[in-house]
Amino acid sequence: MECATVQTEQAPAADKVIDAAISDLAEGEKKWSRLPLTGRRALLDRMRALTGQYAQEWVDAAVRIKGLDASSPLVGEEWMSGPYALATSLAAVSGTLESLERGVSPLANATFGAAGDRVTVRALPTGLYDELLLSGFRAEVWLQRGVSSAAAKANAGLAQLDPTRTHGIGAVLGAGNITSIAPLDTIYELIAHNRVVALKLNPVTDPLRPVFEKIFAPFIELGVVRVLTGGAGIGGQLVNHERVAHVHMTGSAATHDAIVWGTGPDAAARKAAGTPLLQKPISSELGGVSPTIVLPGRWSTADLEFQAEHLATQRLHNGGYNCVAAQAVIVSADWPQKDQFLAALAAALDRAPGRRAYYPGSDDRVAAARTTYPEARSLGARGERLLVTGLDPAAAETLYSTEYFAPVLGVVELPGTGTAFARAAVDTANDRLTGTLGANIVAHPDSIDELGEEFDALIARLRYGTIAINAWTAVGYLTPTASWGAYPGHTLDDVQSGIGVVHNAWLIDRIERTVVRGPFRPAPRSILHREWALSPKPPWFVTNRTAAETGRRLAAFGADPRWSRLPAIFASALRG
Repeated sequence: MECATVQTEQAPAADKVIDAAISDLAEGEKKWSRLPLTGRRALLDRMRALTGQYAQEWVDAAVRIKGLDASSPLVGEEWMSGPYALATSLAAVSGTLESLERGVSPLANATFGAAGDRVTVRALPTGLYDELLLSGFRAEVWLQRGVSSAAAKANAGLAQLDPTRTHGIGAVLGAGNITSIAPLDTIYELIAHNRVVALKLNPVTDPLRPVFEKIFAPFIELGVVRVLTGGAGIGGQLVNHERVAHVHMTGSAATHDAIVWGTGPDAAARKAAGTPLLQKPISSELGGVSPTIVLPGRWSTADLEFQAEHLATQRLHNGGYNCVAAQAVIVSADWPQKDQFLAALAAALDRAPGRRAYYPGSDDRVAAARTTYPEARSLGARGERLLVTGLDPAAAETLYSTEYFAPVLGVVELPGTGTAFARAAVDTANDRLTGTLGANIVAHPDSIDELGEEFDALIARLRYGTIAINAWTAVGYLTPTASWGAYPGHTLDDVQSGIGVVHNAWLIDRIERTVVRGPFRPAPRSILHREWALSPKPPWFVTNRTAAETGRRLAAFGADPRWSRLPAIFASALRG
């Protein structure tokens, strides 16, 4: 979600800054077109090393931006969603270029499968390191209907299948929440689309510019990346510059529409006429109202408490300022353990560590939700978190259509159990909630077994870009070989959660979605119940006590994988 920012730059000065950056990039594009895959891979590898070198500086800047206590376990969020995410992605993209350099498809050794009438590609695990670090977690990329494994292999590589053919200058409007979004989107523009990039940071993250310029130094020196800061005025001038060929943004649908259609009465007229103000292509990753469907089952007390912490994490990670933060929990009104689960959820929300509301407008959005839902429970040390119950499944509830981008969580109760409830929950997620970025399902293994083929059919019916089963969709974000973006089919005049995908380190063409699966229980309870997953409480949980140490060690491993680093990672993770 991109915040509105008052323009403080003098227009002539802004023009000069943008013109200079665009001029540099135009020259850089010529160099980029002549740089072979070997040279491009060397730049990625150098950037990965720099990510490790400057990871502490990156995290320190993020901690200051977000007002975190430097000694808090919550700092682990910044290690994992910042340097770790970028380092692992750079490694995977480098591997893709190495395959292409040898004339081999990036999917030559991929494991293909089927999900109904769609071909799937296993994206996690991709090797022994994944098996050890994310034991029990799996991810598949589903291809669009009609795409065969042979076609997927032939087309993997996207624009790098012809690296000499570049596609102009791209403007990337970075996000202000997760700090790896902007650099990851920049790399995707460079590699997947063969465009040189003017990256404009969100004002919230402007303090990261110095460290980003250090990390991007190999690409900046070549002239294929420029990093810009400033308010909305700079962004507006950049995207409308005559030499910018394409725009990619991460933010809200409202910001997207302001860029594409403008604002005020004229914007509505343009949208009705189909004449956008922005006369160039735009791709986007936007938010929405993400659901978590809880299938009724027979849960132990430990199961109830663990999954309550899981859902609290889905809402409260990064303070609730995630495009894919859960906002609507869909539960069965007839589940005998419903009240016990909701009590555990309220307790988990209440006792989760406190933090500053760093994202602009957060308190106002919580206040607006409190006005709309005066019966909502105020939780947390300052009452800054809202749990909204009693929502009408059939009504046009504000919570269904407004992405609060703040610690506000709603509970939707539907009648029925088993197949009837599961089908109704999927219909509610598809038809009642705004956006298609991510959906979560929490289900006891026995419940999944009881549904049988019906469960697979329900997954196929969910229209979301990432679906997580007994995991959070953010695992898909952290998986470089998975895709990240909205469900395909949105248009400029009904953009929902965006157009196009990012990450996708294997450069797969025509992706429909990513499906992530995780263990219902953490180790050792998972082993005792024959789930065969060794993962303890995940380090991204807001209640994980050693998340900062584990995250720091993971980031170091991502930048420079060594077997010798693994024991310390495991030791820290097991103490979480």
